[in-house]
Amino acid sequence: MFPVPKKAAYVKFRNQASRYALVGVFVAKRPSDVRVAVTGAGSEGVFRVTSFEEALKKRFSPKALDGLTVPASGLNSDLHGSAEYRAHLIAVMARRAVQAATAKP
Repeated sequence: MFPVPKKAAYVKFRNQASRYALVGVFVAKRPSDVRVAVTGAGSEGVFRVTSFEEALKKRFSPKALDGLTVPASGLNSDLHGSAEYRAHLIAVMARRAVQAATAKP
């Protein structure tokens, strides 16, 4: 059984040609914790960003992520985007996901 989050959202930055996520971020605020999962950016598949989770536990707001980054090492780098670009997109998409989650009634 999966716990139902109080607030959640998934946003993605689509590859223009394939429409698949170049980077996608899912955020979920559950009663006891926060989860941030990233798709499309890492060579190992889906991964969590615990530094974002810790910041969002204190305050579930896009502003809580200001100044936080993800290291580019280990991220995909190809003709669609460098690892550094994907790292930047993760931070942007995470803020957008939190915004979307908090905008829902």
